[in-house]
Amino acid sequence: MTLSGKRILLIIGGGIAAYKCLDLIRRLRERGAAVRCAMTSAAQEFVTPLAVGALSADHVFTELFDRQDEHDVGHIRLSREADLLVVAPATADLMAKMAHGLANDLASTVLMATDKPVLIAPAMNPRMWRHPATRRNRAILEKDGIRFVGPAKGEMAESNEAGEGRMAEPLEIVAAIEALLDGAPKPLAGRRIIVTSGPTHEPIDPVRYIANRSSGKQGHALAAALARLGADVRLVSGPVAIADPTGATTTHVETAEQMLEAVEANLPADAAVFVAAVADWRTDTKTGQKIKKEAGKGPPALQMVENPDILSTVGHHAKRPKLVVGFAAETQNVVDNARAKLAKKGADLIVANDVSHDSGIGAAGVMGGDRNRVRIVSAEGVEEWPEAGKDEVAARLAALIAERLASA
Repeated sequence: MTLSGKRILLIIGGGIAAYKCLDLIRRLRERGAAVRCAMTSAAQEFVTPLAVGALSADHVFTELFDRQDEHDVGHIRLSREADLLVVAPATADLMAKMAHGLANDLASTVLMATDKPVLIAPAMNPRMWRHPATRRNRAILEKDGIRFVGPAKGEMAESNEAGEGRMAEPLEIVAAIEALLDGAPKPLAGRRIIVTSGPTHEPIDPVRYIANRSSGKQGHALAAALARLGADVRLVSGPVAIADPTGATTTHVETAEQMLEAVEANLPADAAVFVAAVADWRTDTKTGQKIKKEAGKGPPALQMVENPDILSTVGHHAKRPKLVVGFAAETQNVVDNARAKLAKKGADLIVANDVSHDSGIGAAGVMGGDRNRVRIVSAEGVEEWPEAGKDEVAARLAALIAERLASA
C-alpha cells in the first residue's frame, strides 16, 4: 500500500464538489492511509458528517468550541498529528482565509496552527477562480509553500457554465498526496517517457468523424503512474472527457497525423508507450461543408486511405527509444495477433487486451470502463495479469517499464 501508515487530515470545504471527498476518503484508505476529517459548516450542507465518518472510520470534527474535542486544545492536536493536511474542496472563501491569516472557525484555525505540509484542491466558479482577489490569494499561498492540485477545466454544476474551476478528481488528489509524502527513490528520475492516450478523430466533414472507442482512462492512468516514479512524462492525448493527469506534460491532438507529429517532436526519449486507439483509416478528402442526405440516394462513397502507423514508425525510427511498448485490442487470437504485432512493429512489449464479448469485460468495458485484464507479450514469452482496476494495471506496468529500462 503506497500510503500505509500515513495520517491525512482532510478539511472539507463548502462547495458542491464536497461529494467527491467521499470517494477520496475511500481511495486513501484503500492505500493504507488513516484519514481524519474536519468539516466547515458550509460543507455540512452538501455532505453529512455521518457519511464522512462512516467512510473514514473516525470521529468527524466540525466545531471549534466543542467541549469534548477542545478539552485538550483539539484544534492544535488535529493540526500536528497528521503527516499532511488536505483541503478539498478549497473554496474561494477558504483560500482567502488561509492567505490572510484568518482563524474564525475550526478549519481555518487548524490551518493556522499546523506545522505540516498543506495540499489544497481548489473548486469554484470559473469567474471566481479568475477574479483578481483569488489570483492574489493563490500567489500568496504558493509563496507560503502551499501545494496545489487542480483546478481542472470542464462543465460546472451551474447550467451553461464551463471553464477552469472544477475540483481535481479523487485519483488526481491521491497522486499529488503520494508525490508529497513519498520519500522513496524515484526509479524513473531523469527518464523521458512518451505516452499516447485516447482515440483519434478523423474528420469526414465538419460534423462527422471516424473514431475508436477509447476513454483514455488507461493511458492517462499510466502517464500518472510513470510520473509518480519520477519520469518526465510527455502525454499526447486524443479527444477525451477526462482531466489531464497530474505530473505529466500533455499535448492535445485530434487526428493520427497530429498525434504522430507530436510524438516525433518529443523524441529522443528513453521509452514510448502507445496506449492510444488510433483510427486505422481516414478519408482521402475532407469536405468543408456538411454532407447532406438526398432523397432516393444512398450514402456517398468515402474514399479511405491508411493513417500513419505511429507504433511502427517509432519502432523503426532513427531516434528509437530504448523501450517501445504497444497496446493491442483484439477480439480473437489475442496472443498470436500480439506476437505478430510485436515483430512487425519493432516493439519490445505488447500489452494485449481481449475485448471480445466472451472476455467477460468486452470492448465497452475495457475501452470505456474502469477495469482491464491484459497479457504482456514479449520475445521472452507471455505473462497473463489478473483483472484489475486500470490504476492498478498502470502502476504494475509503470514498475515493469522501470525494471526494463534499468536493465537495458
